[in-house]
Amino acid sequence: MTRALATILALVLAAPANAEPMSGAEFEAYVTGRTLTYNSGGTAYGIEQYLKNRRVRWAFLGDDCVEGSWYEDQGMICFTYENNEVPQCWTFEKGSNGLIARFQNDPAATELYEARQSSEPMICLGPKVGV
Repeated sequence: MTRALATILALVLAAPANAEPMSGAEFEAYVTGRTLTYNSGGTAYGIEQYLKNRRVRWAFLGDDCVEGSWYEDQGMICFTYENNEVPQCWTFEKGSNGLIARFQNDPAATELYEARQSSEPMICLGPKVGV
């Protein structure tokens, strides 16, 4: 009996803990006023600045910035952008090295990892910049 209990305990301790997705309030508290850079599969993916009132500024790396907003819907954090009004819904959880985001519109397609965070605003280059 003791051996079986030890085996079960070892399996439980070895299994990765599944963190619960962040609520809208938890996500808002974590991201507001920050700029996060995300990687996917070890490659730079994009950067997002989280502004007050659930507003965001997003850019795929090397692309123009777009303005948007986010809201909570059924345990997901959903984003809409000026160039795409179709909600892009994600679940976020806090991992040991920052946020982990999973795209819920197609969960097998995209998983992002927070690579860096800053309190500095994004630098946006593109057609809307200038005098």
